[in-house]
Amino acid sequence: MRYTDLYGEITGGTAAATVPRWAWRVLGDIAEGRMPINAVRHPLGFLCLPLERTGDLGVCLHIWSPEVQSVETTTSGVHCHSWELVSFVLYGSVRNARAHLAETAPSGPDGATHRLFEVVSKGEVDELKATGRTVRYLPGPTSTYGTGDTYTLPAGVFHSTYVEGGPDAATVALGRQDPGGGNLSLGPLDAPSHE
Repeated sequence: MRYTDLYGEITGGTAAATVPRWAWRVLGDIAEGRMPINAVRHPLGFLCLPLERTGDLGVCLHIWSPEVQSVETTTSGVHCHSWELVSFVLYGSVRNARAHLAETAPSGPDGATHRLFEVVSKGEVDELKATGRTVRYLPGPTSTYGTGDTYTLPAGVFHSTYVEGGPDAATVALGRQDPGGGNLSLGPLDAPSHE
């Protein structure tokens, strides 16, 4: 299945019967060497298996597991995508915590707590460019999703994602690029641009 097929299954309410079987076949093909994949150990704590990149559309399997050694993020887990997300939970439970941001100057009683970093991917390297924008971060509402659930996030919504209630979870993530959006992360006020 490709993006359009998976999107139809997920939005049509038939994903619970079809998408886990599809994912199992894909993982079998990867394990047997029939589908070569360059897996990405994502700095946000999961293994990303990019399965499709066609124009503005993408499909990935995201797997959180203590078996996958995590890398430490250099900014924070609070980020936003340049693409609209539709995510189907294959197993486990994930929690999305949205963030409230107010653009503000670094000084003063309600001063900024973080700097915005633009994330630019170049091959196997992510460049985190410190911008001139500073914000005050406040936690927003949280929602938890379990096996068989679907959640969506519009492009540009700042959030963090955590595994909830156990060490393992996996999702099928569908992305549709938003032409005006950017990939951003919150980082320390004094952190420089870096790779």
